[in-house]
Amino acid sequence: MIIVMNQNATKEQIDSVEKKLLDLGFKTHPIVGDVKTIIGAIGDRRLLNTHSISTMPGVESLVPIMKPYKLAGKELKHDPTIVTVGDVRVGDNEVIVMAGPCAIENEEIYVETAKRVKAAGAKILRGGAFKPRTSPYAFQGLEEDGLKIMATAREVTGLKLVTEVVDTRDVDLVASYADIIQIGARNMQNFRLLKEVGMHKKPVLLKRGVSATIEEWLMAAEYIISEGNPDVILCERGIRTFETATRNTIDMSAIPVVKELSHLPIVLDPSHAAGTWKYVDPLAKGAIATGADGLIIEVHSQPDCALCDGQQSLIPSRFEQLMKELEPVALAVGRKL
Repeated sequence: MIIVMNQNATKEQIDSVEKKLLDLGFKTHPIVGDVKTIIGAIGDRRLLNTHSISTMPGVESLVPIMKPYKLAGKELKHDPTIVTVGDVRVGDNEVIVMAGPCAIENEEIYVETAKRVKAAGAKILRGGAFKPRTSPYAFQGLEEDGLKIMATAREVTGLKLVTEVVDTRDVDLVASYADIIQIGARNMQNFRLLKEVGMHKKPVLLKRGVSATIEEWLMAAEYIISEGNPDVILCERGIRTFETATRNTIDMSAIPVVKELSHLPIVLDPSHAAGTWKYVDPLAKGAIATGADGLIIEVHSQPDCALCDGQQSLIPSRFEQLMKELEPVALAVGRKL
């Protein structure tokens, strides 16, 4: 429910309405506009005595929120959310590129790759310290040692860090190193993990599950925002279909659909979608053309030796060329890179 306050409502009247809602068990989300203040009331609507609220001093009207994702949708907040990570703004006019290896393997390779992606124009450095794999025998990541290597790369390059957390027990640890906490596709509906990262103030990169609908994806974002963390970046990375020519089937239409339904920024991961480096370039260009706010691309200085997803990683020189080719695409749709 949205409670619209009168244009001349006083702070005391607004505070009184908010207190009433809190006493009824609702979470409140006041939004102060240039002309009016509105209060989003999130909770069980059956507990809301609409008559008692609507007759309170300063209240103009009550408007129901129709979508199940109350906070991730546009009914309560129409203006685009810009997620700020230091001096990096995801969701603004600049298309933000995140790049780096799939997994952190050793300091030498990681730092070298970090230097190259920064020189090419990337603003955020990616890398996995905790690597959930289909096989329990595959490389699982360096864990905290990997996080320490990431921190070293940040000191050397100044890039912000995004890395995945896979367990509620590790959220505090990952948050102590990362600038953005990533929730991978496998954990999109791990609701306890979503709640845990929602209680932190670090921005969250939420990847779409391999079989998730857009509504389910936005509801996952709702879990995070409802715990008090509004800084969610959505990441389309392909869904599972009958097609076997690529690792996943990229849902490019998800970008404009999400832009219509939600105020949250959305980025595309062409590397995981394609499963091979050859298709990363056109998918990256298509993402910018359809309105993506950023890209997350796998880059590895020695992909033939990579312990994880080397076949879909660009070598630094190829990434540098791609960044040059992306500039005119961004300009063509009124963005910058």
